[in-house]
Amino acid sequence: MAEDKKQDEVPLVIEEQPLAEEQVSGAEEEDKAKESTLKETIQMIKESASEEDPKPSSQLNLRTILGGDLLTTEVVRSQIWLFVLIVAFSIVYVAFRYQCQQDMIAIDKLEQKLTDAKYKALSSSSTLTEKCRESHVLDILKQNQDSLLHQADQPPYIIEVPE
Repeated sequence: MAEDKKQDEVPLVIEEQPLAEEQVSGAEEEDKAKESTLKETIQMIKESASEEDPKPSSQLNLRTILGGDLLTTEVVRSQIWLFVLIVAFSIVYVAFRYQCQQDMIAIDKLEQKLTDAKYKALSSSSTLTEKCRESHVLDILKQNQDSLLHQADQPPYIIEVPE
């Protein structure tokens, strides 16, 4: 096999023949024509390009951010997990803050209910105290003349019990 490859490999020898002057001048004319066409094409492209076309720049602007060009840079790609972590922490922060505000609103409502209940209990207690006073009870007994209860005429006396 190795011998077959050696036989297949034939050294390539190119002999350069000098070109005639006519052939050289024709080739030069073709090169000049190609160069002039290339220059004309470049000139037409420069003329067709206007200031309205966006110029590529390395500056950070809204178009590169919204267009997604920012995400293709190596700096962003290498730091993508940091950005994901920051976004996750931001979401957790906002969620906890919202939950804390909801808890504070619930606490305020419960404190208001507690204050209302205390005032209601105080008012009921004062009403009960007023109705249980001896003078008030006597007034009610006088209004209801059918009662046998009346105020004592004699002061109470102490009964001494010998031990």
